[in-house]
Amino acid sequence: MRPVYALSGGVSKFAKARPDKTFQAIVKEAYDAAIADLGLDFSTFTQQVDGSVASYFSDHFTRQLMAGIMAQDYLGLCPKPSHRVEGGGATGGLCFQEAWKAVASGHMDVCLAYGFETMSHVETWKGNEFIALASDVSWDYPVGGFYSGYYAMMVTRHMKEFGTTVEQMAHVSVKNHINAYHNPYAQKRNRYSIQDVRNSPMVAWPLTRLDICVMSDGAAAVILASEEGIKRLESAGADVPKPLVRVTGIGRGTDAMRMADRPHVDYDTFMREYATQQEHDSDETRAYYKKLWEHGTRYPGVHSFRAGRTAGNMAYKHAGIKDPLHELDFVELHDAYTSSEIQTYEDLGLCRYGEGGEFATSGKTFMPGVDYGLDLPEQPICPVNPSGGLIACGHPVGATGLMQAVFAIWQLQEGIEQHFGDPTLQIKEARRGAIHSHAGTGTYVTVSILERED
Repeated sequence: MRPVYALSGGVSKFAKARPDKTFQAIVKEAYDAAIADLGLDFSTFTQQVDGSVASYFSDHFTRQLMAGIMAQDYLGLCPKPSHRVEGGGATGGLCFQEAWKAVASGHMDVCLAYGFETMSHVETWKGNEFIALASDVSWDYPVGGFYSGYYAMMVTRHMKEFGTTVEQMAHVSVKNHINAYHNPYAQKRNRYSIQDVRNSPMVAWPLTRLDICVMSDGAAAVILASEEGIKRLESAGADVPKPLVRVTGIGRGTDAMRMADRPHVDYDTFMREYATQQEHDSDETRAYYKKLWEHGTRYPGVHSFRAGRTAGNMAYKHAGIKDPLHELDFVELHDAYTSSEIQTYEDLGLCRYGEGGEFATSGKTFMPGVDYGLDLPEQPICPVNPSGGLIACGHPVGATGLMQAVFAIWQLQEGIEQHFGDPTLQIKEARRGAIHSHAGTGTYVTVSILERED
């Protein structure tokens, strides 16, 4: 496989509604921003790009089948190759990896990955119904299955199993909202307290409105290229941003749609097939997990996302990462719920299973130098969702995983101040980051590792 570089990216403004533009025009907003970072005009780049991958979650929101080809046409990319990917909440992450494959395989030298969603075209209740169709319509959906209910069920199990508290979940909300306060692309730029989160309307106990991501209109685009593609772009006049950002690892995992179909594994199977390298190497952690199993814990259960652990381990192996907490400088992860961020800390090996709640309040995932109004006992080590994540920046589903990639590129290029007009969210000397995209109740998950090259 050839080295693949994420050269530039762009995002539209994320908002509850974008009545000012069609979905095609919102995609172009992100596309134009990505091209601008290369110093090329629209016409020149359109001639140089070899093809694209389009991502959007639902045909229902646009009431338009084959919306991807309409965006392709609007961008002036016909008759170049393209295809649409869809995988629930992981759609954008899958799109990023499909574009990576196109370049890594040699099929393309310059590939555009773009994603969008315009969720405001339907009422919120109808949007929730469409999203609920990403559960099993033969089993779960007919008995009232909807996603806030699923995640409430999962976190109540996490609370019973590991002692996780609503205050720990609220720390995630406070962190992500205050991060988004400094992000001009974010949908929700507000400062909240723990009490604000707990006092907001209850949706599905223990999840309040401020524990849950928002529906959004928006788009994101990323340009990936091989070394040959970079040379070609530079010959056409591109000023490719430096340092270069290389995609050094990708991973994917899947799980059964119905949580009732997810098997439990014994301790030996877990340690052999799911434990991270760091967990394998630690006598203390092996003993810790042995004690959990003896106490009655089962994996994956409904408190953990097996697909997330699978995707993370695969990406870490690809990128040569053994200790993600200390080898990653930041993570942009799929925080559709504060509870799922806590669960994903564990799946990605940032802490051990059962310790996600304590980890959320430790301070390790917060940004240095930002006043959160919280008493945090430890210093930041690996900021999580410095963009504000889905909860505060927004969740236009087909764009979300690509939005994470754009913000990761800007972090690694030290371009946050340039793009945000505010240096607060720039992580100093960031060299390596992870993006994590998650669908359904953990049915598709992607993890990609991006790393700067000096």
